Amino acid sequence: MASSLNKALIIGNLTRDPELRQTTSGQSVCTIGVATNRSWNNAQGEKQEQPEYHTVVAWGKLADICGQYLKKGKKVFFEGRLQTRDWEGQDGVRRFRTEIVAENMIMLDRAGAPSGEAFSQPAPMEAPAIKIDEPANDDIKLEDIPF
Repeated sequence: MASSLNKALIIGNLTRDPELRQTTSGQSVCTIGVATNRSWNNAQGEKQEQPEYHTVVAWGKLADICGQYLKKGKKVFFEGRLQTRDWEGQDGVRRFRTEIVAENMIMLDRAGAPSGEAFSQPAPMEAPAIKIDEPANDDIKLEDIPF
């Protein structure tokens, strides 16, 4: 039985475009700003909201995907773990930053939709065109899946 659990799940909107970089060893790392909102009703029944800002860090192939497909304003789901880094600033003060190290990501906006656009119903689906005289190619290769 596990004696501890470190799991973070957030759904929010990107506060800026992701920053994709390479480490000196060539590994991809992507830093993503995400805002979530907490909503509640106060004692007078008035709706209250409080934003919370998160830093998400993705590594490797997930970093490449985040850098390529995510844009400011898009809604996204991240699953990962919390990690706190500490360092000494140039002023000699010890600083801390808690980040979410992403393990999974799901893009929640409809493909091609402008940022911030709300949809009340899903777009109609079109039936795919199928040619009868060609055999179907049902082989799906893992390397063809973009995430």
